[in-house]
Amino acid sequence: MKGSDDLAWEFSNDKPIFVQVSDQIVSGILTGTFKMGEKLPSVREFAIIAAVNPNTVQRALSELESVGLIETQRNTGKYVTQEGSIIEMARKKRGELLACEFLKSMAALGYTNEQIISLLEEAEKGEAKGDE
Repeated sequence: MKGSDDLAWEFSNDKPIFVQVSDQIVSGILTGTFKMGEKLPSVREFAIIAAVNPNTVQRALSELESVGLIETQRNTGKYVTQEGSIIEMARKKRGELLACEFLKSMAALGYTNEQIISLLEEAEKGEAKGDE
């Protein structure tokens, strides 16, 4: 069950479990835990690792298949798509979502766009200094 053990299988009450399972699998694809063309663990394996009902996992995988991130190959299982453009589109969508959440949080703290940009630039410089 390589890869799937690396994902954070903790669930909250703010959205359905199948959505959270789906999000975790997408994260695994986007971070390279699951590589393009790689066979995914079975529904049963995912259910055991995530400690959820197999029907929940199946629903999550069906959602991912409907958007093209995974494919079912008859008699062999489910695989991450080999279409880089689909993965890149999912990466862009995830990045936009994270950026929007960040901007909303910063606005709630009273930061202007200019202040946010300044903080990001400072953080980048600090990170660069820490890398030396």
